[in-house]
Amino acid sequence: MADATLRKRILGWSFFDWAQQPYATLGLTFIFAPYFAAVAADLFQAQGSTEASAKASAQSLWSSAQTISGLFIAFTAPFLGAWADATGRRLPWIWVFSIITAVCAWSLWYVLPDGTGLIFGLVMFWIGFTAAESAFNLNNAALPSFGPPDKIGRISGGATAFGYWGGVVALFIMLLIFAENESGVTLIGIEPVLGLDPDTREGTRSVGPFIAIWFAVFMIPFFLWSREVARPPAKRPSSKQVIGDLWTTVRGLRQRRSLAAFLVGSMFYRDALTAMYSYGGIYASLVLEWQIIQIGVFGIVAAIAAAILSWVGGIADQRQGPKPVIVTCCLALILVSVVIVGMSRESLFGMPLDQGSLVPDVIFYICGAVIGGAGGALYSASRSMMTRHTNPDRPAEAFGLFALTGKATAFLAPALITVFTTVTQSNQLGFLPVIFLFLLGLFLLRWVHPEGDRAEWSAPSSSSA
Repeated sequence: MADATLRKRILGWSFFDWAQQPYATLGLTFIFAPYFAAVAADLFQAQGSTEASAKASAQSLWSSAQTISGLFIAFTAPFLGAWADATGRRLPWIWVFSIITAVCAWSLWYVLPDGTGLIFGLVMFWIGFTAAESAFNLNNAALPSFGPPDKIGRISGGATAFGYWGGVVALFIMLLIFAENESGVTLIGIEPVLGLDPDTREGTRSVGPFIAIWFAVFMIPFFLWSREVARPPAKRPSSKQVIGDLWTTVRGLRQRRSLAAFLVGSMFYRDALTAMYSYGGIYASLVLEWQIIQIGVFGIVAAIAAAILSWVGGIADQRQGPKPVIVTCCLALILVSVVIVGMSRESLFGMPLDQGSLVPDVIFYICGAVIGGAGGALYSASRSMMTRHTNPDRPAEAFGLFALTGKATAFLAPALITVFTTVTQSNQLGFLPVIFLFLLGLFLLRWVHPEGDRAEWSAPSSSSA
């Protein structure tokens, strides 16, 4: 009975990944983001900007909003996690954040092709994203309770893969019957269903209500099967006490070299990965001139690769530990980033391509598969590595710090991309900072012990592996 209850808890916990994934897959990457970029670029060009300047401004507007969202998540996550640990209550917060996420996602419907509602949609998208990420960070704190560290990698990988399959299914539905191309028809050649008007892009704009409904429906099994460990009644902690305990933990990082190196290293490579997810669709739209349908197919390829390789990565994590998985994924993503910087519609690493050449399209589809697969496995293994550095009595605080370091420099990649894009007036060269961030994160991993704090507690002198 205990095993059956644990399996149900794990399944319920995994449903959060399934419910949330379309916000990232459809919203952040493959449907709304490129639609937003195209609408913004057209609006700026209509206001007198050159085509190149309009595209750069559209990318900069998106990255600026992402910066603000990332900073807010960074500086609230540790406090929220510490408070959840002190009170023993995570689910009420997840309820609140889930409602905000659904409401904000629905609002994307009001971004019209002529630019009406552009800023409103931008603000609502990133508020919803912030709420979803805050709930996700609290949900991650339950991971250490599902088993010993050598089992956690497979559980994390399985949940990540499950979530990506949710993204695949959602993307298929959007492309087949909702999102229209420049000819006003979906991937299977029909007009958007439910009488949606292709001339006003209602099929594509329905991504907002679709995400909201998907999230609300699939959070039901999460709330039905998730349980918090009962704690004896205690005096409600004061904010001062929570902040004091959190500060004590932060100061203690000086004595935990492996954890400190992991948090800082992952801060850089996760920031780079988020930038790849966020700008993949925008790059395809502005540089390769892909339409929504083509970007969506690219997304399916990436999501399927992510689902498969997240599961494979979970198995590798269980057998070899998370660190080798993280290193391998970072190397793969660095290679892809180099290709993205060196490729355009007209050339590949300076070599001119024939007009209408399919080489950039084929290469970017391959890049999409690597981004999806390596990115999914990278996050899953990072989540697993965090459990090896987590105090079992304060998991939400630990994952709050994990969120802090994942978002504390969230402004860095978007800001650097904004600066590089503005200075070079090139969407490709604007992507150079992503390579630097991956390299920096990879360098810092050298001080992360494969077994995390467990090895340091038992053999401090061996922590330099």
